Amino acid sequence: MPALATGTGYEPGFYDLLVSLPSQLQPHVIHPEDSTFLKDLFGEKSLYSLIKIHDILRHYEESKPLPVLDSAVTLGSQLAELLEGKLSNGEIRELQQILSKPHFKSILSVHDTVAQKNYDPELPPLPEDIDDDEDSVKIIRLVKNKEPLGATIRRDDDTGAILVARIMKGGAADRSGLIHIGDELKEVNGIPVDDKKPEEVIRILSQSQGAITFKVVPCLKEEVPSKEPKVFVKALFNFDPNEDKAIPCKEAGLAFKKGSILQIMSQDDATWWQARLEVEANPRAGLIPSKQFQERRFALRGPAPALSLKRTPSRRSFGFRRSFRLSKRDKKTNKAMYESKKSEMYDMADVPTYEEVTPYHRLAGAKHRLVVFVGPTGVGLNELKKKLLISDPQHFGVTIPHTSRAKRNQESDGVEYHFISKHLFETDIHNNKFIEYGEYKGNYYGTSLDSIRSILSKNKVCLLDVQPQMIKHLRTAEFKPFVVFVKPPLIERLSETRQNAKFMSGKEDKGSVRPFKEEDFQEMMLVRKRMETRMVKLIPWRR
Repeated sequence: MPALATGTGYEPGFYDLLVSLPSQLQPHVIHPEDSTFLKDLFGEKSLYSLIKIHDILRHYEESKPLPVLDSAVTLGSQLAELLEGKLSNGEIRELQQILSKPHFKSILSVHDTVAQKNYDPELPPLPEDIDDDEDSVKIIRLVKNKEPLGATIRRDDDTGAILVARIMKGGAADRSGLIHIGDELKEVNGIPVDDKKPEEVIRILSQSQGAITFKVVPCLKEEVPSKEPKVFVKALFNFDPNEDKAIPCKEAGLAFKKGSILQIMSQDDATWWQARLEVEANPRAGLIPSKQFQERRFALRGPAPALSLKRTPSRRSFGFRRSFRLSKRDKKTNKAMYESKKSEMYDMADVPTYEEVTPYHRLAGAKHRLVVFVGPTGVGLNELKKKLLISDPQHFGVTIPHTSRAKRNQESDGVEYHFISKHLFETDIHNNKFIEYGEYKGNYYGTSLDSIRSILSKNKVCLLDVQPQMIKHLRTAEFKPFVVFVKPPLIERLSETRQNAKFMSGKEDKGSVRPFKEEDFQEMMLVRKRMETRMVKLIPWRR
């Protein structure tokens, strides 16, 4: 039990009673969980804080403080009239200015509201034409301001009745606790809705302000409260409910941009989730398409046209790094992958919908996050890594690639490469130990996941460059990478900065070193466009 402090104005006996209650109630407790519940309840510090607040309010009421008057606004107006025309005195002029300011008038108005204890909204009288035999009908009054009511309706296909389809979490209807899913709506502000379409009822509700009176038939089915954990997702696409023809109620939709963080409030509906923007203080949820529904819609639209690179027969490969990367064909979205969640193709689909996220705060002593560079070959990724490494070799580190080729005389294992046998390399490929690999002149080359872990284990920032399609394999809870897209400048700037630079088409082919050509810059810009398209699919990124 927490220590109890009894100050002036509090009754020690009340605190002693609370402390002794668990032991006094123990003989009457049958189940062990009840005993645990009582101990937790009476051990809560918040309970004692509430008791203190209660005692302070009771002490305040016992002292019975009364306002001098409950019409300060009237007094202020009368005083302003008396002072009008008496401008000879500077203090009078200053007092007149104070009395005329809107903020001061608002303070007086608040004072009168508190003094008169006029806190409740003014509600219209109950309708007099209520049928006494209609026991199942209830009258509900809600005060609606500028915010939507927070409920959607639908027409029952069999009976034609207007039913409450969903209650938006945090909305006015949800906070009231008076309207439930399945309730039948009979009247709105005295207007019968039996013969109206849902769109007409929505129009009546949207045009109503202040107090709204509903006549409803309660749903007989008991609503089970859902206890869903807090789930946060990052949106990978833009959504505007006003442009979505499938949404059941545009006014209930939640608009968001790619990269927005959304808190999922309810997933009861398989097609339309309820969510709120994490940065907004408004607790009301809005409708967004569910992940499965949005993925299906993207699949039905078909894949976007891919940017093709036109190569001339004489054009050489763009650098050695490309030679040991996996050459994969662009994946096309296939409708069949959505027919079964167990399909292997389903996991591999590049369909941008939502990505589950969680707040991250790096703790002292925790490993650094991986830094991944992405960009066209020739843009200067190796130069960028080299400069960072030279600037602070104790803070930054780069991976050492693996190869199956034989070690040369001037080379050392673990310096230029990790030299392993071809059989071991193929075994590691089978065991998914490489983030990327490829074959060049009969030998394997690749970057292993363990080489990344080795750098991070030394409390260094690991610098890595990969192809865009490899990013999704690195976006794990272990690595949590920062992804940096290095975009090439205009061709004129490329020509200027690479006048003396040499282009190497293959690290193992010493005869291929040559100056950059105009066609190299053209291809670099085409690769940049293709990479941007792929990056947008994989992750929301900022320029």
